[in-house]
Amino acid sequence: MQRHHRIRSSRRRFLQTYPPMLASLALVTCARKSSTVGLSPQAQGLTPTPACGDLPTAALTAGPFYTPNSPQRKSLLEPGIAGVAIPLTGQVLSRNCTPIANSLVDFWQANDQGEYDNNGYTLRGHQFTDAEGRYWLETIVPGIYPGRTRHIHVKVQAANQPILTTQLYLPEEPLNQGDFLFRPELVMTVQNQGNEKQASFNFVLDVNG
Repeated sequence: MQRHHRIRSSRRRFLQTYPPMLASLALVTCARKSSTVGLSPQAQGLTPTPACGDLPTAALTAGPFYTPNSPQRKSLLEPGIAGVAIPLTGQVLSRNCTPIANSLVDFWQANDQGEYDNNGYTLRGHQFTDAEGRYWLETIVPGIYPGRTRHIHVKVQAANQPILTTQLYLPEEPLNQGDFLFRPELVMTVQNQGNEKQASFNFVLDVNG
């Protein structure tokens, strides 16, 4: 019961705070390799990783639980979903720091018990970045299952470009170092706020043309 209240509270704050602030941000420039996208005042100290100008975001396997044709939505929270809420924000950027508008960002993950919905679309959804390459997602901290640390799967694709398939990780997770797929450059920037978390990550694509 306490978990559901936690998610509802975070959802209200997310919907009230994030979109207006996101709309007011300026374009990313190469002069600012580290960018704070539309975060709440408490999270403006977050620095999404990797910064533009670095190597492209590393690719990782999609794993066996990907389901195509997920619903288009920014919130993966539904009635009955338990867990610690973790809003995730960031941008899709080119290596020269140009925001990539209209990029497809498709997320899927396990629930807080480490289970995937392989019959439907629970904790699955895709969206498109705005004019400044920004995305924002409502979800929960994923659970663990044998052999894997906590992680969120994602596919990112700029229009008419190859698909980047990768995974995002939480910092300071005990199972990170024992996970054979874990890569430190895919760790999200996460800030704890009481019983909730707030995360950020920028995807850097090696786009052509």
